[in-house]
Amino acid sequence: MESRLKNINSFWGYLLIDELVRNNITYFCISPGSRSTPLTIAAAENKYAEKIVCIDERGAAFLALGYARATGMPAVVISTSGTAAANYYPAVIEAKNSHIPLILLTADRPPELRDTGANQTIDQVKLYGDFLNWQFDLPCPDIQILPEMILTTVDQAVYRAMNTPVGPVHLNCMFREPLEPSEHEFSNKYTESISNWEKSGKPFTEYKSSIRTIADVDRHSLAELINKTKNGWLVVGQLNRDAERKAVTELAAKLHWPVFADIASGIRNKADLIPIVPYFDQLLLSDKTKNDLNPKVILHFGRPLTSKRYLKIIEKLSSPQYIQFDAGDARFDPAHLVTQRLCGDIEPICQTLISQIESKSDQDFEQYLNNINNRIDNIIDPYCSPDKAVTEISLTRLIAQNLYETQGLFLAGSMPVRDFDMYAGSILKTSHISSNRGVSGIDGTLASAVGYANGLKQRVTVVIGDLAMIHDLNSLSLVNNSEYPITIVLVNNGGGGIFSFLPVSRFEHVFDQYFATIHKYHFDHVSQMFDIIYENPSTNQELIKSYKKSISSDQSTIIEINTVREENFNLHQEIQKKIITALEK
Repeated sequence: MESRLKNINSFWGYLLIDELVRNNITYFCISPGSRSTPLTIAAAENKYAEKIVCIDERGAAFLALGYARATGMPAVVISTSGTAAANYYPAVIEAKNSHIPLILLTADRPPELRDTGANQTIDQVKLYGDFLNWQFDLPCPDIQILPEMILTTVDQAVYRAMNTPVGPVHLNCMFREPLEPSEHEFSNKYTESISNWEKSGKPFTEYKSSIRTIADVDRHSLAELINKTKNGWLVVGQLNRDAERKAVTELAAKLHWPVFADIASGIRNKADLIPIVPYFDQLLLSDKTKNDLNPKVILHFGRPLTSKRYLKIIEKLSSPQYIQFDAGDARFDPAHLVTQRLCGDIEPICQTLISQIESKSDQDFEQYLNNINNRIDNIIDPYCSPDKAVTEISLTRLIAQNLYETQGLFLAGSMPVRDFDMYAGSILKTSHISSNRGVSGIDGTLASAVGYANGLKQRVTVVIGDLAMIHDLNSLSLVNNSEYPITIVLVNNGGGGIFSFLPVSRFEHVFDQYFATIHKYHFDHVSQMFDIIYENPSTNQELIKSYKKSISSDQSTIIEINTVREENFNLHQEIQKKIITALEK
C-alpha cells in the first residue's frame, strides 16, 4: 500500500504536496524534523518534486527565495514545529518587501498541546505577522473534513503568493501522532469524492491570471506629459522578471531619455539599444553635471535604487514630476517625492505607453553623456591593470568584464552591490543580476545565491563580504551539494568595511570595538571543511586567472580577496575626487 493511503496524516500530506505540484510548484526545500514527517514523506515520494534537504531553516528559506528570484515561481519550504519555523522569518520579511513569492509549510502540534508547555511547541498562528500575503491555520487531519478543503486551500495559497503583488504565504499544518506512515484505521471511501481530481492531473481550483494596467484617462494624460517634456529621466530599480526587463528596455528605446539603471535592474547590458547612464551615481558628485541633468519629469520603474546619493540629489531638485510605477501597493518613497503612483503590471503599462508616446532622440545630449561616461571609465581602468594589487574596486570591474553572458551574479547587500552599482559601468554582459535588497539584511546571501543558480540552471558568481560570509557559513553545505557550481568571491577586509563610510567612523573610541567588527579570520580551512576549491589571488592578473578558471569549471570555488578597510575607504575617496575634477572641466 502507498504511504498516502496508510493513515489520514499521510493522505493529507499527499494532498498538500500533490496539489502544489499540480500548480507547477515543484521546488521543495526541506529541513529534517519529526512533526513535519507527513509533509516530508509526501514530498519525497512525489516523482515530480525536486527536493533539497537543508540543515538549517534560515538557509532553506533563503535558498527558496533565491530560486524564486530566478524563476518568478515560488519555492516551498517545509519545517517542523517550534523555533524551526521562526528561522524562516528573515527570508519572509525579504520576500514581502521584494515582492518574491514563497510558500511556507510549517508543521505544528495539535490544539490540545498548545499553551501547555509541550516540547517544541510555540504559538505559530500569525507567526510572521504582517509580512505575509495570506496565512491559514490548517486543522489536524480528520475524516470529518472533506479532502476538497485541503485542495482549495492550497490553490488559494498559490493564488495569493502569485497574484500581484506577489509575496510569501503560510500554511500552518497541525498533526497528531502517528506521524510516520504506519497502518492506522483509514477508509478508502474518504477518497471517493476526489476521484475525478486524482485522474485529471490538474489543480482542483484553477485561478485565471489577470492583467493590471492603467486606465485610459491616466494613459492619455501621462503620454501628453511625456510628449511635451524635453528633459526627463527614466529610473529603473531592481526588476524581478525577464519580461519586465524586456518591456522597460523597449520603452526606454522609444523614450530616449537618460536611463538611470540600478545594477540589479538587469538592463545595464543594453547600452547599445538605450541611453544608459551607467555611472549616474558618480555623475551626481559633480554640481555641473547635476545642473545639466536637472529633470522636469522622472519615470521610475521597479524598486528603489541602491544609490544613496541619487536619493539625496533628487530631494534638492526643483520639484519635478516624480511618477512611480509598481506592481504592489506598498509605498517606496522615503524622500516623499512621488507625485503620481501608478499600480499595475509593468509589461502592459510599458506597452501601453510605447503606443502613445512620440519617439525622441537628442544626439548631442547622448554624445555628451557618452563623453562623461568615457571619462569615468578612463579614471577607473588604470586601477585594474594586471600588475596592481587587487582592490574592492578592481575586482568589481574584472568580474564584470569576465562573467559569461549566460551566468548569474548575486551581490551581497552591503558594499558589493554598492561597488558594482558605482563602478561596474555597462560592461556586464548578463541580465541575471540579483541581490537581497528588500530590507538589505546580511542574512542568507550564500543560500540565496545557491537558490538563484538552481533557478537559472546556471553557474552563479556571488560577491560577498567577510561578515556576510560568517553569518551564512552553514550554507556552504548547500554550495557543496549544489548541482550548479557557485563561484564565491569573498572580500575579506577584516570587518565591516561599509562602516568606514559612515560618520560614526570618526569616533575612534567606540568605532573599532562596537562597529567595525574587527576579526582575524581567514577562510582557507573553511573551504577544506566543506570540500570547496580555494584560491587567494593578490594581484589583478592572479584574480583574472583564478576567476576564469573557476567559471569555466564544474566545481565550486572560494576566491578570497584580502583588502584593508582603511585603504579601501581612501581609494574610494581618491577615485571620487578624480571624477569630480574630470566632470567639472
